Amino acid sequence: MKTFELNAVVRTSTGKTAAKGMRKTALIPANIYGGDQNLMISVDEKETSKAIYTPHVYIVNISVDGKVYSTIIKEIQFHPVSDKILHIDFLQISEKKKVTVGLPIVLEGQAEGAKQGGKLIQVVRKVRVNGIAKDLPESINVDVTSLGIGKSIMVGDLTFDKFTIAEQKSVVIATIKSTRAAKDAAAETKK
Repeated sequence: MKTFELNAVVRTSTGKTAAKGMRKTALIPANIYGGDQNLMISVDEKETSKAIYTPHVYIVNISVDGKVYSTIIKEIQFHPVSDKILHIDFLQISEKKKVTVGLPIVLEGQAEGAKQGGKLIQVVRKVRVNGIAKDLPESINVDVTSLGIGKSIMVGDLTFDKFTIAEQKSVVIATIKSTRAAKDAAAETKK
């Protein structure tokens, strides 16, 4: 997984009024939990958004008073109208504890069914995986070259050595739908 460096300051005041004041100065209230102790911090909105508004998943190294915490973004709260970030929860990771995180899916190759006139549809963009953070890849690459018309690739078709997929095996990742052009081509070959 990629890493992202972020500086933070310990929050001394808590509550709704303090959080509103922080947001007015372009700071986001946040928490680091999962380690020895929970830590209330504030992070810069502009810097943090570089790790949030991206398809990539990062290990976020947060520097607080000279100490670095390796974390992943666990939960983000957005304003319901303006979509501004209201609060972030960072989960501290370690070499021994497994984490569950959503990784993006990248389809590779040109599907056989697409060459025959079908349409490749990616049903799921991310899947949750469970493993040690250092063993997790940046994305899950799925080869679709052998996929024919009417066929699908499901989560159950994928296997990995260093991590497991935390989704149901029946979840469809990609499928080839038959199009009118593909049906017409099949009818022409039968004549």
